[in-house]
Amino acid sequence: MLIEINPDNIDDRLIDQAVNILKKGGIIIFPTDTVYSMGCDLRNKKALNALATLKGVKLKKANFSIICPDLSHLSDYVKHLERPTYKLLNKSLPGPFTFILPATNEVPRLFDSNKKEIGIRIPDNPIILSIAERLGNPIVTTSLHDHEDEILDYFIDPYEIYERYDDKVELIIDGGYGNLEASTVVDCTSGYPEVLRQGIGEIDL
Repeated sequence: MLIEINPDNIDDRLIDQAVNILKKGGIIIFPTDTVYSMGCDLRNKKALNALATLKGVKLKKANFSIICPDLSHLSDYVKHLERPTYKLLNKSLPGPFTFILPATNEVPRLFDSNKKEIGIRIPDNPIILSIAERLGNPIVTTSLHDHEDEILDYFIDPYEIYERYDDKVELIIDGGYGNLEASTVVDCTSGYPEVLRQGIGEIDL
């Protein structure tokens, strides 16, 4: 199913439709401030396993990130942050970044793994932030492409995405064309931030 949501004039009924699909364990494809991504409700184990299967990995091996609507609930999933790290996040988010942070004990339990870190995203996109806020849980997210893939039209054009993924996911949100660049990945687990992948986000460390 494909629905169109105007990021400048968001229809709350469509946001509710996406949230209801997530709550029932569905996988959705949505726009961010970088490339289109797919995701599910962090609190739905069946959906997490389905998302991992769709990416061709086992859940415990998956390097998924989570999308939060803001920084207020980070402490549920991220260990205490040093003040400079929190200031960096506060300055950079919402924005096209994935911050790798030390995970709480809740994260390995959710992912059936021994994960000691988790990627955090707060994209500068009102559609997915509205969905995450209404859902009340973070959204587990992964890009449509693999990191070694070239990002081609079928990753940025909602109709191309629909043709490729309609039979694989429950909902595709057309929020306009996506970007050709992924997020900038910043590792903050060692106490000093390090850019692991330079993407669309420019950061001053």
